[in-house]
Amino acid sequence: MNDGRGGAGKVKKARRPQVRLPPLVPWEGRGLEPDGDYDGVEFRGADLAGQEGIGARFMDCALAACALDETGLARARFIDSVLTDVRGVGTNLAEASLRDVEVVDARLGGVQLHGSTWERVVIRGGKIDYLNLRKARLKDVVFDGCVLVEPDFGGARLERVEFVGCALKGVDLSGATLADVDLREAAELGIARGVDRLGGAVISPAQLLDLAEVFAAELGVRVE
Repeated sequence: MNDGRGGAGKVKKARRPQVRLPPLVPWEGRGLEPDGDYDGVEFRGADLAGQEGIGARFMDCALAACALDETGLARARFIDSVLTDVRGVGTNLAEASLRDVEVVDARLGGVQLHGSTWERVVIRGGKIDYLNLRKARLKDVVFDGCVLVEPDFGGARLERVEFVGCALKGVDLSGATLADVDLREAAELGIARGVDRLGGAVISPAQLLDLAEVFAAELGVRVE
């Protein structure tokens, strides 16, 4: 953990996805199918609440303004896809895989992404409450201008992850492993647990002052 200045403070930048969707075919199905294979499909305004797409594969797909309340997408794979204005509570994406994916203006609550794998993913705008990323693996991921309320990174591995203009409220880093994680541009940084896991992250001098009380508590230091 350092302030990002000088040779020792250099942090490797995340590689962002370059998603270029082909012409898409509108989805006309009645519901998601477990292990379904969706290639070049546009889901626009679809109500996918409560549907089961466990193990489904979405390649070169667009999901726009879709309802994902309690949607079962455990072990699903999203590749070269864009999710815009999706919304829902309790979406199950446990052990899902996201590669070269953009998520824009999502409104989600209690989304389950524990054990998931992310590579070259951007989360831009929107708000996600109680994001469960326990034991997930994130590599080349950018959180850009979003609000994360009580995100749980317990036991997760974050490598080349950036938080740009984000509000991070009540973050849990218990047991997490961080490498080249850049928190300097976070608009708000609140850590509830796991401040001792910040090794491998870079923060700004102002953030260090803001976190002074949390660090003191971790070290058992009384400030009077």
